[in-house]
Amino acid sequence: MQGQVRTLYGEAAEFSVARLYEAGGTRIAARRWRGRRGELDLVAREGELVVFVEVKAAPTHEAALHRLRPAQLQRIRETIDEFLAGEPRGLMTEIRFDLALVDRYGRIEVMPNILAA
Repeated sequence: MQGQVRTLYGEAAEFSVARLYEAGGTRIAARRWRGRRGELDLVAREGELVVFVEVKAAPTHEAALHRLRPAQLQRIRETIDEFLAGEPRGLMTEIRFDLALVDRYGRIEVMPNILAA
């Protein structure tokens, strides 16, 4: 039962984050996009820009942040490359990778462009 609750909690967090982006004028192009390497929680579009959003939910934002592990981040990067292979500009597509943290109260903190150098 605990696993099912966690799944529903994660789905609710993704839904809330998607609504936040949509309220700001960002179009959600895909939810839970699956590739061979992994899954992308949300894929959004802001004009030509493709925004990938990883959603992490936990009792606190700090705990949610610590749920993004290096191995998972590597899988996400590989999955982003796989997604971009289907885009007209391929790997030359302008992208942003955001991390959205959701706490037990449903409060959302978005960390934009966390992979920027």
